[in-house]
Amino acid sequence: MIYLIIGSLILLAFLGAPLFSVIIAAAMIGFYINEIDLSVMAIELYRIADTPMLLALPLFTVAGYLLSESKASQRLVRLTGAVFGWMPGGLAIVAFIVCALFTAFTGASGVTIVAMGALLYPALKQSGYTENFSLGLVTTSGSLGLLLPPSLPLILFGVIAQQMSTGQEILIGDLFIAGILPAILMIVLLSAWSILANRHHPVPVTPFSIRTLLAAVRESIWEIPLPIFVFAGIYSGYFAVSEAAAVTAMYVLIVEVFIYKEIPLSKLPEVIRDAMVMVGGILLILGVSLAFTNFLIDAEVPMKLFEICQKFITSKWVFLMLMNIFLLILGAMLDIFSAIVIMVPLMLPVALEYDIHPVHLGIIFLANMQIGYFTPPVGMNLFIAAYRFKKPIVDIYRASVPFMLVLMAAVLIITYWPWLSLFFIP
Repeated sequence: MIYLIIGSLILLAFLGAPLFSVIIAAAMIGFYINEIDLSVMAIELYRIADTPMLLALPLFTVAGYLLSESKASQRLVRLTGAVFGWMPGGLAIVAFIVCALFTAFTGASGVTIVAMGALLYPALKQSGYTENFSLGLVTTSGSLGLLLPPSLPLILFGVIAQQMSTGQEILIGDLFIAGILPAILMIVLLSAWSILANRHHPVPVTPFSIRTLLAAVRESIWEIPLPIFVFAGIYSGYFAVSEAAAVTAMYVLIVEVFIYKEIPLSKLPEVIRDAMVMVGGILLILGVSLAFTNFLIDAEVPMKLFEICQKFITSKWVFLMLMNIFLLILGAMLDIFSAIVIMVPLMLPVALEYDIHPVHLGIIFLANMQIGYFTPPVGMNLFIAAYRFKKPIVDIYRASVPFMLVLMAAVLIITYWPWLSLFFIP
């Protein structure tokens, strides 16, 4: 009977039933079979609502949505172009940096492709880059910022890990700082590949101009302090993560609505509503998933999973390799928020048994999810790019593969060199 129920739930998920309804049904069935009072579901929803760190999620989301509705992306392109445009492959490097920063704040990879693609794709082609290269660059850059603060997936991973009581303190601030060097590694490797791939097709280099740089700085002067709130505020101890989120949201609101005046007051409720719809969906899935997580822990599912793994996988390094393969496949099939709330409760206890640092696991997890966005045949970014640029999906596949291979090499380095993620962690 239980297998029939599980099979029915999986079938409903594949047929498009809302993910939260499938998760909550699975949790309720599990609790009912184990004769546990279903009031535990309501208790879990209250517990997630009582988590102070969760305040950062809607506040950073509002800030990201406000930035995406303004002309901040254009100013960011001009500023980074003035700084890096003189280098060989300068425009490609600018594209990687801009997309990474934009995704870090908006938290939505598809938004980056739609918003930045209109600027970067024509500019890359006009600068002499091939169409195939330009398509691949914009498609794969759409998810580059997932490891950079204040990325919503980083916050979500930290919230779930904190709720699991693993015996190790997992701070969102540690996750923020742990993702910086791996993100830089990815950008550096992609930039090196871009220079190498275009060595036989030289593109013009824009001479460095201090006047252009000063003009770009003057134009972006109000947005340049944004990273200070996140980095300096949190790591100096002056702000908690939730306080930094509140200051960031208020600052962006004042700058984009009242100083630049690019978002009319009449449109502000619509932008906030769209942001809260996204946050509401995440919180609903998160609440029911934590209830399901309790059931998994009560049923000792993670420990049983570890015992099975231990029979066939004795090496930590082999486990990491198999985990990477699994996460790449998972990332192509599920959106990142669903993947986090479903898989982290299962994977974190098993990884701890293999002596993998939880912060390192978080960076590995999100690095793989980042690639999953454009992993053929069903990565979400592939279809968004095909629609945005009106190209056959096969052309997007072909253009993205070289960049995907470069990022896979970066993931291997991140996986097997923990120092890169843990160097700044006390």
